[in-house]
Amino acid sequence: MPTDSSSLLSRRFPALTHRDFRLLWFGQIVSIAGSQMQNVAIFYQIDAITHSKTMLALVGLVRFVPIVVFALIGGVVADARNRRGIMFITQSLMMASAIGLGLVTMLGSGLDAWTHSWIILGLTGLTAAAAAFDNPARQALIPNLVPPEHLPNAVSLNTTMFQAAMIIGPAMAGVLIGQVGVKGVYWINASTFLAVIAALLLMRVVEQHSSERPQISMAAMLEGLKFVRRARVIYSTMLLDFFATFFSSATALLPVFAREVLHVGPEKLGILYAAEAVGSLLAGIVMSSLGDIRRKGWVLLWSVAAYGAATAIYGFSADYWLSLLMLGLVGVGDSISTVLRVSIRQLFTPDHIRGRMTSVNMIFFMGGPQLGNMEAGLLAAAVGAPMSVVIGGIATVLLVAFTAWRFPELRNYD
Repeated sequence: MPTDSSSLLSRRFPALTHRDFRLLWFGQIVSIAGSQMQNVAIFYQIDAITHSKTMLALVGLVRFVPIVVFALIGGVVADARNRRGIMFITQSLMMASAIGLGLVTMLGSGLDAWTHSWIILGLTGLTAAAAAFDNPARQALIPNLVPPEHLPNAVSLNTTMFQAAMIIGPAMAGVLIGQVGVKGVYWINASTFLAVIAALLLMRVVEQHSSERPQISMAAMLEGLKFVRRARVIYSTMLLDFFATFFSSATALLPVFAREVLHVGPEKLGILYAAEAVGSLLAGIVMSSLGDIRRKGWVLLWSVAAYGAATAIYGFSADYWLSLLMLGLVGVGDSISTVLRVSIRQLFTPDHIRGRMTSVNMIFFMGGPQLGNMEAGLLAAAVGAPMSVVIGGIATVLLVAFTAWRFPELRNYD
């Protein structure tokens, strides 16, 4: 007979009753929190070594280029090969990169600042290349771990898990940088990949049927691009996501704001990084309790407009608490738009092309913020960090107005 606690779990979180999903879910909490710690450490270390806004901008570039180069083939591989095996390889490569960052930091006293920085950038690029194969495989693996009726709950739990890791990771990074330095953060992150690797080894997952798998070819890759281009509702949400995060992504500048505008140390910098994720998590919880939302297109557009407006106000702010509030509101807008975009893509995408659709979306979803960080850093070098962020926020609001006019099918989507 099931206990009251297990009955409550099955009612509220049915996806967690499935062993393989549960293993991966808990493993990802640990690993993604570690990766977010490392992201903060990289920006902090590059800023501390060079005091160069341009070098901070290059972090975004070296994360974006591997995504562009490898994402589409990563999607084909995710549809054509064993997704669990792909993840085992990619997680191992990312762990090796974290170990490399720890070693170069430990031995970096004999290197000049620019050589040290370029090695860090190279290892960051390796991590991004591995992620270009890891993300499509991981997202396409989820439907193999739960029955179709529990897939929406699995997606919701994954989103909540990611936002929780986005809070835990940066907050811990701020504390750990002050206590054990960036080297310690890299070592800790390397160890967190063992959680996912162990989960993958313990799974008993049944993979996608072999007859449904495409051949790894240019034609299979182009099939994913053609599908996205024909589905204008999906295409418009990807464009909106890309350009909104391109204009309004300013996470690369948070160390500059902390040092030059808000005058706070690494502990409060970690809280600044976590503020956006806190807003995202709270908004996600509220949205999950509301059930189905009508006029999804309009709600999506307004949420992105709020995202841009909060970014602009954050750029104007010289007060720590107001900055925290605005970053939290940025997270609220981002979370609402993310949930709605995922829902729309689920309605339109057939199972056999899920990995390729995810890989195309990854270029937009991950490329926008990384190029946006580069754009913010270069613009900040020219006009200052606050004005760079303000300009980006205003541009995002104007982008929403253009999208509403150019894509009436998104505006009218219910």
